[in-house]
Amino acid sequence: MIQHKDHFHGSDLEKIEQYYGIKKEEITSFSANVNPLGISPALRRTLSEKIDVITTYPDRDYVTLRRCIAEYAGTDYENIIVGNGSTELISLFIQIEHPGKAIVIGPTYSEYEREISLGGGTTLYYPLKESDGFLLNTADFISCLKDDIDLLVLCNPNNPTSTCITNKSMRVILDACKQHGIYVMIDETYVEFADQMNQITSVPLTNYYNNLIILRGTSKFFAAPGLRLGYAITGNRDLIKTINTRKNPWTINSLAAIAGEIMFQDEEYIRATKALISSERKRMYELFEKREDLRVYQPTANFMLVKILRNELTSQDLFDRAIRRGMMIRDCSTFPFLDDKYIRFCFMEPEKNDELAACIIEA
Repeated sequence: MIQHKDHFHGSDLEKIEQYYGIKKEEITSFSANVNPLGISPALRRTLSEKIDVITTYPDRDYVTLRRCIAEYAGTDYENIIVGNGSTELISLFIQIEHPGKAIVIGPTYSEYEREISLGGGTTLYYPLKESDGFLLNTADFISCLKDDIDLLVLCNPNNPTSTCITNKSMRVILDACKQHGIYVMIDETYVEFADQMNQITSVPLTNYYNNLIILRGTSKFFAAPGLRLGYAITGNRDLIKTINTRKNPWTINSLAAIAGEIMFQDEEYIRATKALISSERKRMYELFEKREDLRVYQPTANFMLVKILRNELTSQDLFDRAIRRGMMIRDCSTFPFLDDKYIRFCFMEPEKNDELAACIIEA
């Protein structure tokens, strides 16, 4: 098992406040990867008008919510399972499949390994290569798949590298996994931020592969981590039935269900988010790409991985410099296969991005 070091999470503003003596209200988190536009304006305007829904139980099948999600994601509502954040669905799926051995492409989010371990399984890592720009070599990867592997976990686009696997390459991976009897779980938390989302998302593939489940949530794109609303998409109806049998009823409260229905239909907000992130991703990448003391990797999501090339400077140094100016970035030395030369930050409004860029690239 990979040893994971402690770090400040993007939600640890209280700890930051205590450690650095900076008020959390004065900290801009470039670490949490949350939409800088905040919550949907339509949600802000109308949710209070729906307060009376808490006087009754929500529909235990969440049909209206699932129909809204299906329309948004481009699938059949019967392929949708909703849960208390994508973490609940990850946990339920792993409890049901109970993988003895799983393979994860790293560096990536540590929660996958934790859940697999809690289920009694072991995790193998396939390392992405820095020399390849952290892009997956599909042919090499599938040559490593074996019959004794039960589960493959992919984050696409990947956190923290911001690289992606196209659905064309994903078909090759799914075919290989099918041959070895491997189930595939794809975390698409950040896919909505991608410019060519239709070339990356694996949702259409759920119509052809029954060894596939896709996870998404509302924490990042819809800036609602406190809502705890996640969903999964799969064409495997037997799996859906099993998950719904195991899942506690009403894990999503009435307000969260209504909020989801509103958010997924706020087309103006969705377009504005995509436009802002696309513009700032391109601008920030081009700005940092010109630097000789830094190396950047082509980002797909709403964040970018940066390598520090100056010998005397570490990721902790940059973290300290930024946080003392009220900006929190991610020290990536805690990720498997990355060291103290890597940082990650998400894209915010242009003026905030300029402020962070000036902090990072100063002599």
